[in-house]
Order: sequence, then C-alpha cells, then structure tokens
Amino acid sequence: MILVHHLENSRSQRVLWLLEELELPYEVRRYQRDSKTMRAPDTLKRAHPLGRAPVIEDEGRTVAETGAIVEYLVEKSGGRLGPPARRDAVLRYRHFLHYAEGSMMPPLLALLVVNRLGLLGKPAKTAVQQMMDDHLDWLEEELSSRDWFAGDEFTAADVMMSFPLEASRHRAGLDETRPNLIDWLERIHARPAYSAALQKGGPYAYA
Repeated sequence: MILVHHLENSRSQRVLWLLEELELPYEVRRYQRDSKTMRAPDTLKRAHPLGRAPVIEDEGRTVAETGAIVEYLVEKSGGRLGPPARRDAVLRYRHFLHYAEGSMMPPLLALLVVNRLGLLGKPAKTAVQQMMDDHLDWLEEELSSRDWFAGDEFTAADVMMSFPLEASRHRAGLDETRPNLIDWLERIHARPAYSAALQKGGPYAYA
C-alpha cells in the first residue's frame, strides 16, 4: 500500500489524482498548514527532512518531488499514462512533465510573494505578471492544435500541469480570455478520478 504524505492546498493533490487514474491502492496522511504562516507543520519533516509535500512511501522506499513521484508511479503501473507512442509526443510529454515545476512554478511563487508584500512588492508585480502572461499565452497556443499537453491523449503530463494552471486561475490572471486553457481545466475537473482524489485529499482551494 502506497502512503502519501499530503499537505492541504498543495502540489501533492496531483499525486492523489494520478493514483486514482492509475487505480493503485494508497492511503493518505493529511497535514494542515499553519493558519497564520501557511507553512507546512514540522511533523511533515518526519517523512522528509525538508518538510515539504508530496512525499510517498512504498515498499521501503521514500520518494519526494512531484515529478519524480509521477515517474515512479507511471513506471509502477506498467507505463500507464506515460509517454505516448509517437516521438514528437514523447518529447512533449517529457517537456511538460518538467516544465510544470521547472519553468512555470517559479514566477507563480514570485507572484505570490509580491502580492503578500503589498506596496513593497508593487514595483516587481508588473514584471512578474508579464512573465506569467508569456507562459499563459504560449500554453494557450499549444492547446489550440490538440486536446492534451503531450498529444491527443490524456497523460501524466496533464496531471503535472494541473497545479500551476489551477494556481494561475486563482491568482495569476488566467480567465476566459484564454479559452483553450479554461476548457482544459474544465475537462480535467470533470474526470471521475479527479473528483475521487478530492474526496480522499480533503479541501482544495484551486479546484
């Protein structure tokens, strides 16, 4: 049985969703953020020294980092929702699997910080928002020619892309002016496995 250390309103919601899609048995250990600082509790450091989620435990192994966990679970399931057959789609799959955290999350986190700084963050806000707009415009164009990020079929790359785009809808200006991205969000939210993961993980502000 896979144990998922799950922090509320965090990237770990994607792991629960993927596990539901892959129909792998798992249990959830929930952690709540500090209501004032919004930081994870110190008890999460028992799962991993950095005290960050997600972390999974499986067959004596501890795996951290969402991308690494996604690759581990896809492999464990025999390649389900993994790279498509066509070479171009494989490259897109790998790209978006790593792009979600490596390229899109840094400006999203920067935007969160400058918003919390209020007037002190105002000088940087326009530049950071422009970075986000560049990402969103490009992603909108990417989905103008196909239904999913890797190709014509839903893959784990879409799971990885869910959190940054949900967070963008919440705080980075993603709205109906980018209909392809909104349609993609509506389609992932309509998946039965997504709903099942929400029930297992508890409240999630970005759905």
